[in-house]
Amino acid sequence: MQFGIDRLEADNFAPLSGKRVGLFTNLSAVNHALLPTYELFHRAENVQLVALFSPEHGLAGAVADGVAVGSTIDSRTRVPVHSLYGDTLAPTETMLADIDMFLCDIQDIGVRYYTFLWTLSYILEACGEQHVPVMILDRPNPLGDKIDGGRLEAHLASLVGRFPIPIQHGMTIGEMARMVNATWNPHPAELEVIPCTGLDRHQQWPATCRPFVPPSPNMPHFITAIHYPGACLIEGTNLSEGRGTALPFEVVGAPFIDSMLLADTLNGISLPGTVARPHQFTPSASKFAGQTCGGVQVHVIGMAQYRPLETWLVVLKTIHDIYPADFNWLAPHFDRLIGDDSVRQKIDDGASIDSIMSEWLSFHEQSKNQRAPFLLYGEG
Repeated sequence: MQFGIDRLEADNFAPLSGKRVGLFTNLSAVNHALLPTYELFHRAENVQLVALFSPEHGLAGAVADGVAVGSTIDSRTRVPVHSLYGDTLAPTETMLADIDMFLCDIQDIGVRYYTFLWTLSYILEACGEQHVPVMILDRPNPLGDKIDGGRLEAHLASLVGRFPIPIQHGMTIGEMARMVNATWNPHPAELEVIPCTGLDRHQQWPATCRPFVPPSPNMPHFITAIHYPGACLIEGTNLSEGRGTALPFEVVGAPFIDSMLLADTLNGISLPGTVARPHQFTPSASKFAGQTCGGVQVHVIGMAQYRPLETWLVVLKTIHDIYPADFNWLAPHFDRLIGDDSVRQKIDDGASIDSIMSEWLSFHEQSKNQRAPFLLYGEG
Protein backbone atom coordinates (compact mmCIF):
# COMPACT_ATOMS: atom_id res chain seq x y z
CA MET A 1 0.00 0.00 0.00
CA GLN A 2 1.17 3.51 -0.81
CA PHE A 3 -0.22 6.65 0.79
CA GLY A 4 -0.45 9.91 -1.14
CA ILE A 5 2.89 11.13 0.21
CA ASP A 6 4.59 7.88 -0.86
CA ARG A 7 3.32 8.34 -4.42
CA LEU A 8 4.40 11.99 -4.54
CA GLU A 9 7.84 11.07 -3.19
CA ALA A 10 8.19 8.23 -5.73
CA ASP A 11 7.48 10.82 -8.43
CA ASN A 12 10.31 12.95 -7.04
CA PHE A 13 7.76 15.65 -6.12
CA ALA A 14 7.47 16.52 -9.81
CA PRO A 15 4.06 18.29 -9.55
CA LEU A 16 5.62 20.77 -7.11
CA SER A 17 8.67 21.67 -9.17
CA GLY A 18 8.98 25.41 -9.71
CA LYS A 19 6.06 26.20 -7.38
CA ARG A 20 6.02 28.00 -4.05
CA VAL A 21 4.35 25.54 -1.71
CA GLY A 22 2.31 25.94 1.45
CA LEU A 23 1.82 22.79 3.55
CA PHE A 24 -0.94 22.01 6.03
CA THR A 25 0.28 19.15 8.21
CA ASN A 26 1.57 17.99 11.56
CA LEU A 27 4.41 15.63 12.38
CA SER A 28 2.13 12.57 12.53
CA ALA A 29 1.78 12.72 8.73
CA VAL A 30 4.61 10.38 7.75
CA ASN A 31 5.69 8.30 4.77
CA HIS A 32 6.32 4.53 4.64
CA ALA A 33 9.63 5.04 6.47
CA LEU A 34 7.98 7.18 9.19
CA LEU A 35 9.61 10.39 7.94
CA PRO A 36 7.28 13.38 8.30
CA THR A 37 6.04 15.02 5.11
CA TYR A 38 7.31 18.29 6.54
CA GLU A 39 10.86 16.83 6.66
CA LEU A 40 10.60 15.30 3.17
CA PHE A 41 9.62 18.67 1.72
CA HIS A 42 12.48 20.34 3.59
CA ARG A 43 15.00 17.86 2.15
CA ALA A 44 13.70 17.85 -1.43
CA GLU A 45 15.78 20.10 -3.66
CA ASN A 46 12.89 20.79 -6.05
CA VAL A 47 10.33 21.74 -3.36
CA GLN A 48 10.22 25.40 -2.38
CA LEU A 49 8.44 25.29 0.97
CA VAL A 50 7.42 28.86 1.80
CA ALA A 51 4.82 28.37 4.56
CA LEU A 52 3.54 25.78 7.01
CA PHE A 53 0.00 25.66 8.37
CA SER A 54 -0.80 23.81 11.60
CA PRO A 55 -4.09 22.41 12.98
CA GLU A 56 -5.30 21.98 16.55
CA HIS A 57 -2.45 20.63 18.71
CA GLY A 58 0.15 22.51 16.63
CA LEU A 59 2.78 21.37 14.14
CA ALA A 60 4.26 18.88 16.62
CA GLY A 61 0.82 17.53 17.57
CA ALA A 62 1.68 18.06 21.22
CA VAL A 63 -0.52 20.94 22.44
CA ALA A 64 -3.46 19.93 24.63
CA ASP A 65 -6.98 19.80 23.21
CA GLY A 66 -8.82 23.09 22.94
CA VAL A 67 -5.73 25.22 23.63
CA ALA A 68 -5.17 28.00 21.10
CA VAL A 69 -1.91 27.68 19.19
CA GLY A 70 0.12 30.71 18.15
CA SER A 71 1.86 31.29 14.84
CA THR A 72 5.64 31.18 14.84
CA ILE A 73 8.78 30.61 12.77
CA ASP A 74 9.92 27.01 12.46
CA SER A 75 13.39 26.81 14.01
CA ARG A 76 14.55 24.06 11.65
CA THR A 77 13.46 25.45 8.29
CA ARG A 78 13.03 29.16 9.16
CA VAL A 79 9.66 28.90 7.40
CA PRO A 80 6.66 30.68 8.97
CA VAL A 81 4.15 28.40 10.70
CA HIS A 82 0.64 29.82 10.48
CA SER A 83 -1.66 28.43 13.15
CA LEU A 84 -5.20 27.66 12.00
CA TYR A 85 -6.26 27.03 15.58
CA GLY A 86 -5.64 30.41 17.13
CA ASP A 87 -6.35 33.91 15.88
CA THR A 88 -7.85 32.55 12.65
CA LEU A 89 -9.41 29.27 11.53
CA ALA A 90 -8.77 29.93 7.83
CA PRO A 91 -5.69 31.07 5.91
CA THR A 92 -5.86 34.80 5.31
CA GLU A 93 -5.26 36.52 1.99
CA THR A 94 -1.86 37.63 3.28
CA MET A 95 -0.89 34.06 4.26
CA LEU A 96 -1.78 32.82 0.76
CA ALA A 97 -0.24 35.71 -1.19
CA ASP A 98 3.11 34.02 -1.93
CA ILE A 99 1.78 30.45 -2.42
CA ASP A 100 1.39 28.83 -5.84
CA MET A 101 0.08 25.50 -4.54
CA PHE A 102 -1.40 24.50 -1.19
CA LEU A 103 -0.55 20.95 -0.09
CA CYS A 104 -2.47 19.12 2.64
CA ASP A 105 -1.19 15.98 4.33
CA ILE A 106 -2.88 15.22 7.64
CA GLN A 107 -3.93 11.97 9.32
CA ASP A 108 -7.65 12.08 10.04
CA ILE A 109 -9.51 9.67 12.34
CA GLY A 110 -12.75 9.34 10.37
CA VAL A 111 -15.01 10.89 13.01
CA ARG A 112 -17.00 14.11 12.67
CA TYR A 113 -15.73 15.53 15.98
CA TYR A 114 -12.09 15.49 14.91
CA THR A 115 -11.15 19.04 13.98
CA PHE A 116 -8.61 18.42 11.20
CA LEU A 117 -11.31 17.91 8.56
CA TRP A 118 -13.01 21.18 9.41
CA THR A 119 -9.75 23.10 9.33
CA LEU A 120 -9.27 21.62 5.86
CA SER A 121 -12.75 22.84 4.91
CA TYR A 122 -11.71 26.39 5.79
CA ILE A 123 -8.55 25.95 3.72
CA LEU A 124 -10.61 24.89 0.71
CA GLU A 125 -12.84 27.94 1.10
CA ALA A 126 -9.92 30.37 1.42
CA CYS A 127 -7.99 28.83 -1.45
CA GLY A 128 -11.11 28.90 -3.61
CA GLU A 129 -11.58 32.59 -2.93
CA GLN A 130 -7.92 33.37 -3.67
CA HIS A 131 -7.62 31.00 -6.65
CA VAL A 132 -4.86 28.91 -5.06
CA PRO A 133 -4.92 25.27 -6.23
CA VAL A 134 -5.05 22.61 -3.52
CA MET A 135 -3.49 19.14 -3.56
CA ILE A 136 -4.39 16.59 -0.88
CA LEU A 137 -2.16 13.60 -0.18
CA ASP A 138 -4.68 10.97 0.85
CA ARG A 139 -4.42 8.59 3.79
CA PRO A 140 -6.58 5.67 4.96
CA ASN A 141 -9.50 6.15 7.29
CA PRO A 142 -8.28 4.15 10.33
CA LEU A 143 -11.85 3.01 11.06
CA GLY A 144 -12.59 1.71 7.56
CA ASP A 145 -15.96 2.22 5.93
CA LYS A 146 -18.36 1.96 8.87
CA ILE A 147 -21.13 4.59 9.01
CA ASP A 148 -22.92 5.50 12.23
CA GLY A 149 -24.49 8.46 13.98
CA GLY A 150 -27.09 11.06 13.15
CA ARG A 151 -27.18 14.24 11.13
CA LEU A 152 -25.53 17.41 12.39
CA GLU A 153 -28.22 20.08 12.64
CA ALA A 154 -27.14 23.37 11.04
CA HIS A 155 -27.57 25.50 14.20
CA LEU A 156 -25.08 23.25 16.04
CA ALA A 157 -22.24 23.73 13.53
CA SER A 158 -18.80 24.32 15.06
CA LEU A 159 -15.21 23.16 14.67
CA VAL A 160 -16.32 19.72 15.91
CA GLY A 161 -18.70 19.51 12.95
CA ARG A 162 -19.56 22.06 10.25
CA PHE A 163 -21.72 20.14 7.78
CA PRO A 164 -24.42 17.39 7.97
CA ILE A 165 -22.36 14.19 7.82
CA PRO A 166 -22.63 11.14 10.11
CA ILE A 167 -20.50 10.97 13.24
CA GLN A 168 -18.62 8.00 11.75
CA HIS A 169 -18.59 8.74 8.02
CA GLY A 170 -16.44 5.99 6.48
CA MET A 171 -14.53 8.27 4.08
CA THR A 172 -10.86 9.14 3.72
CA ILE A 173 -9.73 12.74 4.18
CA GLY A 174 -9.33 13.05 0.40
CA GLU A 175 -12.80 11.73 -0.34
CA MET A 176 -14.32 13.98 2.28
CA ALA A 177 -12.47 17.00 0.89
CA ARG A 178 -13.90 16.27 -2.56
CA MET A 179 -17.43 16.17 -1.13
CA VAL A 180 -17.02 19.24 1.09
CA ASN A 181 -15.48 21.26 -1.73
CA ALA A 182 -18.19 20.37 -4.25
CA THR A 183 -21.19 20.43 -1.89
CA TRP A 184 -20.70 23.19 0.69
CA ASN A 185 -17.85 25.42 -0.51
CA PRO A 186 -19.30 28.71 -1.86
CA HIS A 187 -16.12 29.19 -3.93
CA PRO A 188 -14.91 25.66 -4.78
CA ALA A 189 -11.15 25.36 -4.91
CA GLU A 190 -9.22 23.79 -7.77
CA LEU A 191 -8.65 20.46 -6.03
CA GLU A 192 -6.54 17.41 -6.81
CA VAL A 193 -6.33 14.37 -4.55
CA ILE A 194 -3.40 11.96 -4.81
CA PRO A 195 -5.09 8.67 -3.81
CA CYS A 196 -3.57 5.78 -1.93
CA THR A 197 -2.81 2.66 -3.93
CA GLY A 198 -3.77 -0.81 -2.70
CA LEU A 199 -6.36 0.56 -0.28
CA ASP A 200 -9.50 -1.45 0.43
CA ARG A 201 -11.93 1.05 1.91
CA HIS A 202 -13.44 -1.55 4.25
CA GLN A 203 -10.14 -2.36 5.98
CA GLN A 204 -9.11 -0.76 9.23
CA TRP A 205 -5.68 0.58 10.18
CA PRO A 206 -3.96 -2.75 10.97
CA ALA A 207 -4.37 -3.72 7.28
CA THR A 208 -1.92 -0.95 6.34
CA CYS A 209 0.85 -2.90 8.13
CA ARG A 210 2.19 0.42 9.41
CA PRO A 211 2.61 1.71 12.96
CA PHE A 212 -0.19 3.94 14.19
CA VAL A 213 1.41 7.36 14.73
CA PRO A 214 -0.58 9.45 17.27
CA PRO A 215 -2.09 12.43 15.43
CA SER A 216 -2.90 14.24 18.69
CA PRO A 217 -2.00 13.91 22.39
CA ASN A 218 -5.12 11.97 23.40
CA MET A 219 -5.16 9.64 20.38
CA PRO A 220 -2.16 7.46 21.31
CA HIS A 221 -3.23 4.10 19.86
CA PHE A 222 -5.43 2.58 17.19
CA ILE A 223 -7.74 1.19 19.88
CA THR A 224 -8.25 4.78 21.08
CA ALA A 225 -9.51 5.67 17.60
CA ILE A 226 -11.83 2.64 17.63
CA HIS A 227 -13.52 3.91 20.82
CA TYR A 228 -13.49 7.58 19.85
CA PRO A 229 -16.77 7.80 17.85
CA GLY A 230 -18.68 6.90 21.01
CA ALA A 231 -16.36 7.73 23.88
CA CYS A 232 -15.88 11.34 22.78
CA LEU A 233 -19.52 11.96 23.74
CA ILE A 234 -18.45 11.64 27.39
CA GLU A 235 -16.81 15.06 26.89
CA GLY A 236 -20.34 16.49 26.84
CA THR A 237 -21.00 15.36 30.43
CA ASN A 238 -19.44 15.91 33.83
CA LEU A 239 -17.82 12.46 33.62
CA SER A 240 -14.12 11.95 32.89
CA GLU A 241 -13.38 10.44 29.48
CA GLY A 242 -9.88 9.54 30.68
CA ARG A 243 -8.00 12.66 29.61
CA GLY A 244 -4.99 13.03 31.88
CA THR A 245 -4.56 9.23 32.07
CA ALA A 246 -2.85 6.59 29.94
CA LEU A 247 -6.26 5.44 28.65
CA PRO A 248 -8.07 8.41 27.10
CA PHE A 249 -11.42 7.43 25.55
CA GLU A 250 -11.04 3.85 26.82
CA VAL A 251 -12.25 4.61 30.35
CA VAL A 252 -15.03 6.59 31.96
CA GLY A 253 -15.41 7.56 35.58
CA ALA A 254 -16.08 10.06 38.33
CA PRO A 255 -15.51 10.22 42.10
CA PHE A 256 -19.15 9.31 42.75
CA ILE A 257 -19.13 6.06 40.72
CA ASP A 258 -18.91 2.56 42.23
CA SER A 259 -16.67 0.67 39.79
CA MET A 260 -17.98 -2.80 40.58
CA LEU A 261 -21.62 -1.75 40.39
CA LEU A 262 -21.12 -0.03 37.03
CA ALA A 263 -19.15 -2.94 35.54
CA ASP A 264 -21.70 -5.51 36.71
CA THR A 265 -24.58 -3.46 35.33
CA LEU A 266 -22.95 -2.94 31.94
CA ASN A 267 -21.88 -6.57 31.61
CA GLY A 268 -25.44 -7.60 32.45
CA ILE A 269 -26.59 -5.68 29.37
CA SER A 270 -24.20 -7.75 27.20
CA LEU A 271 -23.14 -5.05 24.78
CA PRO A 272 -21.82 -6.74 21.59
CA GLY A 273 -18.06 -7.24 21.40
CA THR A 274 -17.21 -5.71 24.77
CA VAL A 275 -16.46 -6.43 28.40
CA ALA A 276 -16.50 -3.67 31.02
CA ARG A 277 -13.80 -4.05 33.66
CA PRO A 278 -13.95 -2.18 36.99
CA HIS A 279 -11.28 0.50 36.92
CA GLN A 280 -10.09 3.31 39.18
CA PHE A 281 -7.92 6.19 37.98
CA THR A 282 -6.67 9.60 39.02
CA PRO A 283 -6.43 12.06 36.13
CA SER A 284 -3.41 14.34 36.10
CA ALA A 285 -5.29 16.92 34.02
CA SER A 286 -8.76 17.82 32.75
CA LYS A 287 -11.87 16.77 34.72
CA PHE A 288 -11.30 15.60 38.31
CA ALA A 289 -7.54 16.24 38.11
CA GLY A 290 -5.93 14.82 41.24
CA GLN A 291 -9.11 13.04 42.35
CA THR A 292 -9.67 9.28 42.42
CA CYS A 293 -12.40 8.25 40.04
CA GLY A 294 -14.35 5.02 40.00
CA GLY A 295 -15.44 3.73 36.62
CA VAL A 296 -14.78 1.14 33.96
CA GLN A 297 -12.43 0.38 31.12
CA VAL A 298 -14.30 -0.88 28.07
CA HIS A 299 -12.39 -3.75 26.45
CA VAL A 300 -13.14 -4.72 22.85
CA ILE A 301 -13.16 -8.51 22.53
CA GLY A 302 -15.03 -8.70 19.22
CA MET A 303 -14.00 -6.02 16.74
CA ALA A 304 -16.54 -7.06 14.09
CA GLN A 305 -19.44 -6.82 16.56
CA TYR A 306 -18.35 -3.65 18.36
CA ARG A 307 -20.35 -0.45 17.75
CA PRO A 308 -18.70 2.40 19.64
CA LEU A 309 -21.66 4.78 19.45
CA GLU A 310 -24.11 2.21 20.79
CA THR A 311 -21.69 1.08 23.49
CA TRP A 312 -20.79 4.49 24.86
CA LEU A 313 -24.30 5.88 24.67
CA VAL A 314 -25.43 2.90 26.75
CA VAL A 315 -22.54 3.53 29.17
CA LEU A 316 -23.55 7.18 29.43
CA LYS A 317 -27.26 6.38 29.91
CA THR A 318 -26.45 3.71 32.51
CA ILE A 319 -24.46 6.17 34.62
CA HIS A 320 -27.18 8.80 34.06
CA ASP A 321 -29.80 6.35 35.42
CA ILE A 322 -27.78 5.00 38.37
CA TYR A 323 -26.58 8.42 39.56
CA PRO A 324 -29.31 10.93 38.63
CA ALA A 325 -28.34 13.35 41.39
CA ASP A 326 -24.65 13.40 40.42
CA PHE A 327 -24.69 13.10 36.63
CA ASN A 328 -24.85 16.32 34.63
CA TRP A 329 -24.85 17.27 30.96
CA LEU A 330 -22.48 19.87 29.58
CA ALA A 331 -25.35 20.75 27.33
CA PRO A 332 -23.93 22.95 24.57
CA HIS A 333 -20.92 20.70 24.00
CA PHE A 334 -22.87 17.44 24.08
CA ASP A 335 -25.36 18.82 21.58
CA ARG A 336 -22.59 19.95 19.24
CA LEU A 337 -21.00 16.51 19.41
CA ILE A 338 -24.14 14.42 18.94
CA GLY A 339 -25.41 16.94 16.39
CA ASP A 340 -28.93 17.13 17.80
CA ASP A 341 -30.26 18.99 20.85
CA SER A 342 -33.10 16.48 21.41
CA VAL A 343 -30.99 13.44 22.39
CA ARG A 344 -30.32 14.70 25.92
CA GLN A 345 -34.03 15.17 26.54
CA LYS A 346 -34.84 11.74 25.17
CA ILE A 347 -32.34 10.13 27.55
CA ASP A 348 -33.71 12.22 30.44
CA ASP A 349 -37.21 11.01 29.52
CA GLY A 350 -36.13 7.35 29.61
CA ALA A 351 -35.90 6.60 25.88
CA SER A 352 -33.82 3.57 24.94
CA ILE A 353 -30.59 3.96 23.03
CA ASP A 354 -31.98 1.56 20.39
CA SER A 355 -34.90 3.90 19.75
CA ILE A 356 -32.59 6.90 19.42
CA MET A 357 -30.24 5.11 17.03
CA SER A 358 -33.06 3.69 14.92
CA GLU A 359 -33.93 7.25 13.92
CA TRP A 360 -30.51 7.56 12.24
CA LEU A 361 -30.93 4.67 9.78
CA SER A 362 -32.60 6.60 6.96
CA PHE A 363 -29.90 9.28 7.24
CA HIS A 364 -27.23 6.59 6.79
CA GLU A 365 -28.76 5.66 3.44
CA GLN A 366 -28.97 9.30 2.42
CA SER A 367 -25.32 9.75 3.35
CA LYS A 368 -24.25 6.76 1.26
CA ASN A 369 -26.02 8.21 -1.76
CA GLN A 370 -24.62 11.68 -1.18
CA ARG A 371 -21.02 10.55 -0.88
CA ALA A 372 -21.08 8.05 -3.76
CA PRO A 373 -19.78 10.44 -6.49
CA PHE A 374 -16.77 11.37 -4.37
CA LEU A 375 -15.44 7.94 -3.39
CA LEU A 376 -11.98 6.97 -4.63
CA TYR A 377 -11.73 3.35 -3.47
CA GLY A 378 -14.77 1.53 -4.76
CA GLU A 379 -18.36 1.61 -3.64
CA GLY A 380 -19.23 2.01 0.00
